[in-house]
Amino acid sequence: MKKIYIVGSGGFAREVAWLIEDINEKKPTWEIMGFIDENEDNIGKELNGYKVLGNLEYLNKQEKSYVTIAIGTGEVREKISDKIKKHEFSILIHPSVMLSKFVNIGEGTIICAGSIVTTNIDIGNHVIINLDCTVGHDANLKNYTTILPSVNISGNVTVGERTMIGTGSAVIQGLGIGSDTIIGAGAIVVKNIPDNCTAVGNPAKPIKFKNK
Repeated sequence: MKKIYIVGSGGFAREVAWLIEDINEKKPTWEIMGFIDENEDNIGKELNGYKVLGNLEYLNKQEKSYVTIAIGTGEVREKISDKIKKHEFSILIHPSVMLSKFVNIGEGTIICAGSIVTTNIDIGNHVIINLDCTVGHDANLKNYTTILPSVNISGNVTVGERTMIGTGSAVIQGLGIGSDTIIGAGAIVVKNIPDNCTAVGNPAKPIKFKNK
């Protein structure tokens, strides 16, 4: 059994603990050491049977093991990953996921239950594909992308770094979504979306830009 720490202690972190338990039911793989949280008020609490052990400083003092960053915002995951020393980042895939052998998956990525990831897909580092998503052929999800539940991404779509695609959204084939962008829940993306914006609606249109 490989030791693993879960960074975060919010709702998604608890879901990731459940994901790991499901992996272990299929094949004993991981020993969950507990949660890591920068919020000092949470340290010492027990959540769903696992303790919040300490902060990142505590984590960096532990012997080398595996870590998963179970926090929904890509920008935050990136900052945390830069602070974690000596440990390795796991790749966690729920046993129910349908995944072809022609998929490249980067370190730290989490793919949740019920998702389908087809062929010739590149998934970067620390990507989250949440519950019940589909990712079509030749898609490219860049580092720290967050795909929220029930999103449908068609073939040949590129999603930029740290971008979040909201629950129930759909992206038609061949499009590009920029980096540091948010696609609102339920949006239908039918044309390219630029960097640094929030886009909502059907069809999805940018409604605001960062730093503007």
